[in-house]
Amino acid sequence: MKMEELIKKAAKDLVHTKNAVALTGAGISVESGIPPFRGKGGMWEKIDPMKYAHIDAFLKDPAKVWNVLVKDMKEIVEQADPNDGHNGLAKLEELGILKTIITQNIDGLHQAAGNTDVIEFHGTFAWQKCMDCGNRCETSKVDISRIPPLCDCGGIYRPECIFFGEAIPVDHLIRSQDIASKCDIMLVIGTSAVVQPASSMPMITKQAGKKVIEINPERTPLTDSVSDYLIMGKAGHVMNRIIEEIEGLLVL
Repeated sequence: MKMEELIKKAAKDLVHTKNAVALTGAGISVESGIPPFRGKGGMWEKIDPMKYAHIDAFLKDPAKVWNVLVKDMKEIVEQADPNDGHNGLAKLEELGILKTIITQNIDGLHQAAGNTDVIEFHGTFAWQKCMDCGNRCETSKVDISRIPPLCDCGGIYRPECIFFGEAIPVDHLIRSQDIASKCDIMLVIGTSAVVQPASSMPMITKQAGKKVIEINPERTPLTDSVSDYLIMGKAGHVMNRIIEEIEGLLVL
């Protein structure tokens, strides 16, 4: 089936549900200028994650981790804006179709686009938390004239993302599994589907007898065994076209 036919099919599937969810990965944010961590051109090709992205490394030398990893990520995230992929998902929520986003991303762009129920499997880089008093501060407002930056209490700020060596919050996992089992459609967008436990969410939806629609520029381990169909393309373009088709159907 050609791309345009698949886009029309996805629009027809989505317009008839009020209980769709989305699972998103790094691919959706690449279009906003945020580099992936894994794969070709990813951040882990440039730095050793065990030296700079492990919680033990941060606790041992927070200044080193801030200088090598966190400071650059702060600048990248601050300069990034939601793209058409993010905006398309926000529009689906506005239309009453999409209920929840489960994301592996830490950039906060789904919330910036307007989605209100976002489960961040790996935490968020949009906020920092004091390791002493627990005070939270938006990353964009953290003063990095001193590294590592300090809270007013004197404690060190750390990103609210999940470092290697830290566990995904159990409540995030339980809620995601519940949502995946009860949704009518899961959109899988911009994820390689190789990182657990996020990659198991589409399998839960499929096992519940519901539909999985994949939007990715290339095939993944889900394509042949889990996804009902793959729309091969960039998230922004595909989401724009799906929204156009849905709006056309709603007018009829």
